[in-house]
Amino acid sequence: MTRKHEQPPAATAIPDAVRNYVGGEWSSGSADGQPVVDPATGEHLADVPFSSADDVDDAVQTANDAFEEWRRTPPVERVQYLFDLKHELEAREAQIAHALSREHGKTVAEARGEIRRGIENVEVATGIPNMLREASGTVEDVAPGMDETAVRQPLGTFAAVTPFNFPSMIPLWFLPYAVATGNTFVLKPSEKVPLTAQLIFEAIEAVEFPDGVVNLVNGGVETVDALLEHDGIEGVSFVGSTPVARHVYETAAQHGKRVQAQGGAKNFAVVTPSAELDQSVPNIVGSGYANAGQRCLANDVVVAVGDVYDELRGALVDAVEDLTVGRGLEEDTDVGPLITGASRERVTELIAEAVEEGAEVVVDGRGFEHPDYPDGNFLGPTLLAGVTADMEIAQTEIFGPVLCLAAQPSLDDAIEMVDGTEYGNASSIFTEDGSEARQYRYEVDAGNIGVNVGVCAPMGFFHFGGTKESFFGDLHAQGEDAVAFYTDKTIEIERWYS
Repeated sequence: MTRKHEQPPAATAIPDAVRNYVGGEWSSGSADGQPVVDPATGEHLADVPFSSADDVDDAVQTANDAFEEWRRTPPVERVQYLFDLKHELEAREAQIAHALSREHGKTVAEARGEIRRGIENVEVATGIPNMLREASGTVEDVAPGMDETAVRQPLGTFAAVTPFNFPSMIPLWFLPYAVATGNTFVLKPSEKVPLTAQLIFEAIEAVEFPDGVVNLVNGGVETVDALLEHDGIEGVSFVGSTPVARHVYETAAQHGKRVQAQGGAKNFAVVTPSAELDQSVPNIVGSGYANAGQRCLANDVVVAVGDVYDELRGALVDAVEDLTVGRGLEEDTDVGPLITGASRERVTELIAEAVEEGAEVVVDGRGFEHPDYPDGNFLGPTLLAGVTADMEIAQTEIFGPVLCLAAQPSLDDAIEMVDGTEYGNASSIFTEDGSEARQYRYEVDAGNIGVNVGVCAPMGFFHFGGTKESFFGDLHAQGEDAVAFYTDKTIEIERWYS
């Protein structure tokens, strides 16, 4: 297989125009769009035209037309494109990380880590021939002279609608598995961060996937609804807030589609007296403040059990005050800006409401102004203490650089607080007591549970969990669930008389 680009673009190059990629060709959406803005500087980076319902129909029809030939391509041949895509993404990692940092605001180190997690899913999907074999099976002589086989088969065209906070990783939760199992694919990335997706599709173009197998459409609500309602889409994957996840789930299901919709989160880190605080505090701080707190695995409430409270509070204050706020492109930055000014205002209002309800502001980042970037959407790392379960900030996903410190007399009380929200995405316990860890794993209702791990993000060969209002559907992203989601298990029963 020959590549169109022998050398990747310069590491600092970003697209000068945001375009769709349909049937192996670049084009612009036909509807009005919006600007792409650097959240650290306020700089205008590009404009993203939105895709109309007609644009979506063109992309879906193109993918449908490509499906029959692609599904007949042997899996061992399909995954060769993924092997090449892995190497192409690695060659372009610096360029993608730079663009990602500019349009999102996260640090370059965070961007590189995110890209690596996305590439990990490409690597896992290269094993689809064996994963399909394991997901199928034959039983001989289910009756005299009769054999029965379960065969995994692709369904058609799938779509994914992905969020702003991980613009490289989350599309790669879905795309590699969909195409490796023999389906065609349409991606609708967040309109806030479309440049990263475009760079990924430039890598896809470079490895010369057959035209129409992978497609990109940019847009907003109209574009999403057109995908959810289109008869040519077999299933939809989504990651975002719970209200939108519910809308995606209900709308797509009403139109007969498979759906996996990851919603919001409210995650807790419980710290017991047996915990090693020297190890635990950096994990907790990284979980709460990295990516400016804008991730669904952020543990934004820390629950101190028993007499560990005072020591934990002091260690957290020291760690939080040591964080550096700045532009993601600067090496010493620990916390970048929030994605928009509206996001910053929302988080600031949550802090103010918590104070009115009785919380104490121990470290206050609300007045932070960066001397070099006065137009940036910065909010300094904030630490609240005295947070109780009945406060709004203890029930609502913050999605900003804020940690809430709460106290509970026992592990039983801490678990009751953890399970007292409508969400069930992730939760962590910090302890050196095995019985405490087992009780926590057994009793907490969350899809991803960490023991002495601040960000319990599953590896690509495990599915990404989620319960309660954090997930709508039956089959999750990644791993064995991805194989089941993107295929149908056909039963074949055979008997021969001669």
